[in-house]
Amino acid sequence: MLQLYGHPFSSYTWKVQIALLEKDIPYAFRVLDAEHADNVDALRGHWPPGKFPVLVDGDRPVIESSIIIEYLDLHCPGSRRLVPEAPEAALAARFLDRVFDNHVMGPMQAVVGEYLVDAQAPDRSRIDRACAALDTIYAWLDEKLGDGGWACGADFTIADCAAAPALFYADWVRPIDPVHVRLKAYRARLLARPSVARCVEGARPYRAFFPPGAPDRD
Repeated sequence: MLQLYGHPFSSYTWKVQIALLEKDIPYAFRVLDAEHADNVDALRGHWPPGKFPVLVDGDRPVIESSIIIEYLDLHCPGSRRLVPEAPEAALAARFLDRVFDNHVMGPMQAVVGEYLVDAQAPDRSRIDRACAALDTIYAWLDEKLGDGGWACGADFTIADCAAAPALFYADWVRPIDPVHVRLKAYRARLLARPSVARCVEGARPYRAFFPPGAPDRD
């Protein structure tokens, strides 16, 4: 059985979990925390930097969330694809995957990082820059997205696997402006998706650990 090393509150772990659930692939979840030191040691045996998620297939580690999803498409051919076969469609899905990781998840993590450095007096100028970046990408996404469906149209893809955790947490640190009707509706559709809802519920016990403070919603 495939083994996934990660944490239930980790956004990038969600991204891979969503893919595994969408593809209906069984896996063993190796939680990484102080209570599971053996899993932490095993992870470093596979990937010395200790960053996660890491998927282990037999004795082969697969590293980085987007690469893991591509790997699953290659090595689990009986499951539904998350990267389209058509080259142009694949390019569009991969592009939006990077947009959500770099331009939504990235600024969100920058805000969280300031609270990790100094929870009592985070650097407001850095937080403001990150929030401005989120406002910019929110507006772009609202124009890009359709009125229904998923990031790249009718099919749920790698882009949606990235979008779900990115928008979930980004909206916590910088709420999406109500004027962005399409983006807010897309986030709601994502959270209603069974694979995403399962990740949300799995992470619920850890909300108190969200450094800026988790809102009382979602």
